[in-house]
Amino acid sequence: MFLALLAVLPLHLLAVAASPVHQTVTLSLAARLNATGISNIADADRARIQSMREKAGLRKRDASVSVTNSVVIYVAQVGIGSPPTEYTLLVDTGSSNTWVGANQAYIPTSTSHYTGGTVYVSYGSGNFSGDEYTDTVSLGNGLTINQQSIAVATQSQGLSDTGIDGILGLGPADLTRGTVSNTNTVPTVVDNLYGQGTISSAVLGVYFIPASNSNSGELTFGGYDASVISGAVNYAPITSTYPSRLYWGIDQSISYGGKTILSSTAGIVDTGTTLILIATDAFSTYQSTTGGVMDKATGLLRITPSQYNNLQTLSFHVGAQTYDLTPNAQIWPRSLNTAIGGSSGSIYLVVADIGTPFGSGMDFANGYAFLERYYSIYDTTNARVGFAATSYTDSTSN
Repeated sequence: MFLALLAVLPLHLLAVAASPVHQTVTLSLAARLNATGISNIADADRARIQSMREKAGLRKRDASVSVTNSVVIYVAQVGIGSPPTEYTLLVDTGSSNTWVGANQAYIPTSTSHYTGGTVYVSYGSGNFSGDEYTDTVSLGNGLTINQQSIAVATQSQGLSDTGIDGILGLGPADLTRGTVSNTNTVPTVVDNLYGQGTISSAVLGVYFIPASNSNSGELTFGGYDASVISGAVNYAPITSTYPSRLYWGIDQSISYGGKTILSSTAGIVDTGTTLILIATDAFSTYQSTTGGVMDKATGLLRITPSQYNNLQTLSFHVGAQTYDLTPNAQIWPRSLNTAIGGSSGSIYLVVADIGTPFGSGMDFANGYAFLERYYSIYDTTNARVGFAATSYTDSTSN
């Protein structure tokens, strides 16, 4: 998958000792907007979800999915070795192995240790195989991880000529099961930050600001950034439903205009999915109610200005909490229409068909379109996912 059109979004990485931010460590990140090699946005997201389902059914589960299929992806400059070599790594909560070598070659140093293990990972549009090393990983401004498992690709498909060297895996550690020949699972970056005492809890906070606003955001290791949220953080336990339970999966129901369109069911929260995907029958109800017409170029529902003015609130019910998406939050940023093959004067909805009917075990994916409106927290320590409103929850910038 080739990445061509780039929209740079600076983000920040925060390392904190407890939930409120006490120490800030900044890591420059960029968001890349990918419009090349994708037939349409919805197809790309469905391919990712299908890959996640398929790998969940394998005895040896593949740790990375088709992360390059998403339209908005985040990359970080990560140093590996001593002295460190900088690699551009794709940040993904839907995979858990950290690996390099897709473009820039791995350079062993005094801190590099070959474990004797071999690694194989497949993901949607490609795969890689190689060797496992442990090495020092530097995330900037003194934030260092010792003896982090690093897969070094000897061959790879899917990231060639993209300028991306590999993946920084931020998903649950169980997704690494069976990917390395001489071990069962390998600790993730978050696991090791916690295990080495750098952070007090194995927690990742993610803050995305809508691309049509200030083009910025941040990652927080060890807790969350209280300065950017509005009100309380509310948590939901990881679902017990397979295969969503293998990822950052939760249970939720969805209503539109106060009427249920998706009954309580399991799905995932995923930074690597661009849209909000819902079960086919729920999507059909949403389409008929909004009056949206399928746009072949983008794979999104297209609505008229009059239909936009009549849009109702889309509500996500998670436990006892409700998270509302206003009409503006349900549309793709109009300033980015041409980046996805759409018309500059059109209005596109960000809710799409996941490709399977209700009851699949993964009936929704709350992707970037949801996460740019709500702060999200991925808590390994307590096996839960949290959300909180931000100043952009009700933004009308799209």
